[in-house]
Amino acid sequence: MKIAVLGYSGAGKSTLARMLGEHYNIPVLHLDTVQFLPNWKIRDEDEKRKMVNDFMQNESWVIDGNYSALYKKERLEQADKIIMLNFNRFFCFKSALKRYFENKGTSRIDMADGCNEKFDFEFAMWILFWGRTFRRRKGYKDIYKKYKSKTLVFKNRDQVNAYIKSLNNSDIVQ
Repeated sequence: MKIAVLGYSGAGKSTLARMLGEHYNIPVLHLDTVQFLPNWKIRDEDEKRKMVNDFMQNESWVIDGNYSALYKKERLEQADKIIMLNFNRFFCFKSALKRYFENKGTSRIDMADGCNEKFDFEFAMWILFWGRTFRRRKGYKDIYKKYKSKTLVFKNRDQVNAYIKSLNNSDIVQ
């Protein structure tokens, strides 16, 4: 099983990816851990690409994150399932702010070591506006159109929770 988890910042991609990895007992790669070095430094492009390419050689995987330059096309092609978290900006903002207060001064397990949780003006603007440009929204729609048969789109946390519950209640692991 190969699963790509995409969506807006603050929607819960990493949490869902962890849950799916545990459910299917497969490795999980959070692309934020590839993108960043300690203190929010950006990792070298060649090194990032090698890390993702090497991980994608696994027989099964869950990869969460958007990062087009990190084999997005190949991830989507290889994925048996694509999950898109298309939550509204205000939910994502509230969720990211809550996450900040819960993790302030520490690095989350789905973030690179030494990248302490932060919530600044740029990140707030990314969640509310810059990460939701027409081009980005169209990109998500294009992914859905191209991979409709293997794509699930969730618009709120209740839909995600129902999906997770359905996985946990199924007798047969997909």
